[in-house]
Amino acid sequence: MDDEKEKDNKGTESDRVAVADWAELTHECLLNILSRLSLVHRWRGAMRVCKAWHHACKDPCLNSVLDLESHFDSAAELPRFWTPEFERRIDNILGSVVAWSAGYLTEIRVRHCSDRPLSLVAKRCPNLQVLSIKSSPHVTDPIIAEIALGCPKIKELDVSYCYEISHSSLATIGAHCPNMRILKRNLMNWLDPSQHVGIVPNEYLNACPQDGDSEAAAISKFMPHLLHLELRFSKLTAKGLTLISEGCQDLEYVDLSGCANVTSREIANASSNLKKLKTIKKPNFYIPRSVYHTERYDHWRLYDERFQTDIFRI
Repeated sequence: MDDEKEKDNKGTESDRVAVADWAELTHECLLNILSRLSLVHRWRGAMRVCKAWHHACKDPCLNSVLDLESHFDSAAELPRFWTPEFERRIDNILGSVVAWSAGYLTEIRVRHCSDRPLSLVAKRCPNLQVLSIKSSPHVTDPIIAEIALGCPKIKELDVSYCYEISHSSLATIGAHCPNMRILKRNLMNWLDPSQHVGIVPNEYLNACPQDGDSEAAAISKFMPHLLHLELRFSKLTAKGLTLISEGCQDLEYVDLSGCANVTSREIANASSNLKKLKTIKKPNFYIPRSVYHTERYDHWRLYDERFQTDIFRI
């Protein structure tokens, strides 16, 4: 009996020591542990353990990067992503991280945010280098202008599927952010929007930007040092493509997938100016008959040549 009591006492004592060890962790040691957790695990788990852990999770060193992209990539696109309620959740997350970062935030990768937290970014994140906010229907030109002024160190920008952003935003970012090296300005597949129907609101699908050449002109003039450019499903023509090839001669990677208004010959002519080009993705896809009427080009051969597809060859 005495032996059993002694074992129980030893067990209880060791439990108290284990608890004491966790409770008495230095702030630096706790930060080291928390830094090994993902953002989601910190928010859903560690922050709820106790006040000390909650406080530690707000330390600026743990909030220099906000990357939710992997969570969006791992999940299928859902209609709820496009609701005001979901946008508010993303806004709250972004706003919190901006506040906790104390100016040290260097990378933001989110989707479905609005102007509200980006206004805080412009005011409090002078060291921001990466801004990825694709699929954000309520981000506008004025807030991008604020970002350009407040975050001059930006070198990577992703405004894909942001239809309230125009060529003026690209010009403003380029003019005030001389380190710009990566630009992603992809549009949704407007040639065959069936993959988006029922998920993305129809009015948003119909608001696809039409000023591809204006955007190309802004890129050419204000982003001469770009290395990486994505313009999937842009409506730019040979004119815009030529401007880019003349103004952005450091380009190493260009993605023109889905750009139906440029031909293979026009792409070849433009890319001949890009001596550093390593990879170019050309628009090679099937376009349904319902999208374009063949009468537009008089006969099938011209239709086929225009859109680089062998689908109509017999």
